[in-house]
Amino acid sequence: MQTANEASNTVAPTQFLPVKNQKYAYRRFGSGSQRPLLFLQHFTGTLDNWDPAVTDALAHRGEVILFESAGIGRSTGKVPDTVAGMASHALAFLDDLGLATCDILGYSLGGMVAQQIAMDRPSIVRKMILVGTAPRGGENIMHLEKPSLAKFLQDPSLKGYAILQKIFFDSTESSQAAGEAFVERLQKRKEDREPAAGPDVAQAQMMAFRDWEKFTGKRFADLETIHQPTLVVNGIHDEMIPISNSYWLVENLPNAMLLAYPDSGHGSLFQFHESFTLQVKAFLASNSPFAPY
Repeated sequence: MQTANEASNTVAPTQFLPVKNQKYAYRRFGSGSQRPLLFLQHFTGTLDNWDPAVTDALAHRGEVILFESAGIGRSTGKVPDTVAGMASHALAFLDDLGLATCDILGYSLGGMVAQQIAMDRPSIVRKMILVGTAPRGGENIMHLEKPSLAKFLQDPSLKGYAILQKIFFDSTESSQAAGEAFVERLQKRKEDREPAAGPDVAQAQMMAFRDWEKFTGKRFADLETIHQPTLVVNGIHDEMIPISNSYWLVENLPNAMLLAYPDSGHGSLFQFHESFTLQVKAFLASNSPFAPY
């Protein structure tokens, strides 16, 4: 039984799950009656990029499982260059963990992986939360060469988490203040931290983004096969994966609703973490497809 202090991403131990010739790093903590919630991370993100204000609040409703895919952090293997390849690793992890079903929170790249999992094996997903992400065939997905992003990514004075504050949050004073608080929370974990992702990780994941923008046949037709209740979340000023992609998700998923936050960008879930976690808990706890908001 975990203590209250262990039910936090700031102190929960990193565990390792061997699967065939692969080793996956993960953290699993929390308690409650609801089924586990699997967290799938953003571009180049590790276990240490999950905001404890989000993970810890959701750990009170049931276990949360933070997953590090192949080649990320201390997980072994090669980073896949397709979303389908990433989904296969997540499924192998869930199978060896012995989970027949779970809820999934997919953020950015993780939201694409979540969609692929729901298409590849619908039975394993009960409900999904898709944050700051896009459907296959979406547009303007992680084009880091855009001037609005490149000016920060190419700024030599910005290092590590300082870059995230600039590109995950809107340029307003209020949003940047929220970004500063987010960075402070990420640094609360002092030991057992993950190594940062390198250029090989970024290159493979960028290839996956470019592949995800392609489609054949009817655009967004694959979304029609995903019937799980889905909460789509984004900030209205997301420069990394614009909110137009969220509109396409809710327009084409049979059972989806949209939560759009003002004065925020890609990191809306971190900026409005209190609202976000309350909405997610209500959504996951409801016996009807969607919780009353």
